[in-house]
Amino acid sequence: MKCLVAIVLLCFAVVSKAQNSILVELQKNVPMQGTVTVHQDPAITALIGTVPKYEEGKRELKARGYRVQVYAGNNSRDARSQANSMAKQVEAEFPELPVYAYFRPPRWLCCVGDFKTIEEADAVMRRLKATGHYKEVSIVREQINISWE
Repeated sequence: MKCLVAIVLLCFAVVSKAQNSILVELQKNVPMQGTVTVHQDPAITALIGTVPKYEEGKRELKARGYRVQVYAGNNSRDARSQANSMAKQVEAEFPELPVYAYFRPPRWLCCVGDFKTIEEADAVMRRLKATGHYKEVSIVREQINISWE
């Protein structure tokens, strides 16, 4: 049993060493060949050879898409409380839609939904406008979360 564990650990070490050494191999100075210089964040080097971690049963993909913006304030505390209250109001009226209240310098925003197409976002925007509670409703292009199981 100990031997099996040792072999497995050795295999992982060899695989991780091989994946990290690709950058070293690329940057070697070989006579009569070009020189490769890699400029990257050390965090990227640390990620080479690692396996992404997922929560069990829930997977999300980040992609470009659309959200409906229902509030845009400034960078004051009042704007923060208004963005959060707007988020609670939308969650109460439309519990099926994800709501995001966040700060993107220089202002607080409240956005609704994760839509792949502008048509989906437009349909929800029209539903929000029809309630009469939301004055500043518009469609914005953002990074959205796409869930699958």
